[in-house]
Amino acid sequence: MTMISVEPRCRVILDNDWAGDPDGLLGLAHHALSPANEIVAITSSLTNPMFGPPEGMARVGADLAEDLLLVLKRPELASVRSGADTPFSGKPRETAAARAIIEAAGSAGDVPLILVCAGPLTNVADALLLQPEIAGSITLAWVGGSAAGEDEDEYNYYTDPAAARFVLANQQLPVWQFPSETYRKVIISVGELDYSLRDAGAGGAWLWKRFNSLVVPDFVKFGPLWCLGDSAPLIVTGLEDITCTYDETSVSPYRRIYTHVDTRLIVSDFFARLRMHS
Repeated sequence: MTMISVEPRCRVILDNDWAGDPDGLLGLAHHALSPANEIVAITSSLTNPMFGPPEGMARVGADLAEDLLLVLKRPELASVRSGADTPFSGKPRETAAARAIIEAAGSAGDVPLILVCAGPLTNVADALLLQPEIAGSITLAWVGGSAAGEDEDEYNYYTDPAAARFVLANQQLPVWQFPSETYRKVIISVGELDYSLRDAGAGGAWLWKRFNSLVVPDFVKFGPLWCLGDSAPLIVTGLEDITCTYDETSVSPYRRIYTHVDTRLIVSDFFARLRMHS
C-alpha cells in the first residue's frame, strides 16, 4: 500500500543553533520526513551563552543534526556545515555554513528556495556579506524578533543582534517572519510530547532522549507546556498556510509577518510522519 503522492513545493536551506533548545531538532526531523520540501543544505550556528560557552557549539550542533539524520535514515542529508562561534562583526569571514548557503542559493531548481532560520541570523548575515546578490534568489523564513518592536528581548534576535539588523535591513531580501508573539503559541503539553516521542520508533526515542537530557541554567524551570516554535515555518515548507494569518507589506523591503499559525496541523502532521517512518 502506498500513500497519496505529494509533490515538492519548495527547496529548503535549514539553519539553526541545533545545540540549543531541542525544538530545533524536532523541526529538523519534521522537514526531513516531509515530502513537500526538498532539503538542499543544512547549516549550524552559534548558541546563546545560556547553554554554556559558545566556543565549539556550532560544531556540536552540526554533529547532533547529523546524528539525528542518520537515525532517521537520511544519510544523504547528513552533512551539516557549521558556522562561526562568535557573533556577526560586519567583516567578511568565510565559514563552511556561509559557503553552503551561497552555493545552495546559486543552484537551479523548479520550485522556490526558502532559507529557514530558527536561530540567530549569524550564518545568513555572513553569507549575505560575502555575496549580496543571493538575496534575490531566496526567501528568508525567520523564527525571531518581535512584532511589537521589542526585538532585544527575543532570544534569537538577542543572541546576535548585529546579524539580525544587517539581514533585516537588506532591501532585496524577502522575509517571512514568525515573531515571538506567534511562535511562542506553537505549544504542546509535556505529557503529549513525552508520550508521542516514546511511541515513535528510533527517531522518536532519539528526540525523547535529547529533550530529557537538556542541560539548562538553574533559573530555567519547566512547566506543563513546551514551545515548539522552531516548527512554525513548516506551514510554508512542508505544509501550507491556508489556515494561518499574516500581515504583509507591498513596498521594499518585502515583509510577511505571521500573526497566527496552525499548531495542531503542525504537531499532528509531525507525529503522523514520525510514526509512519518508524
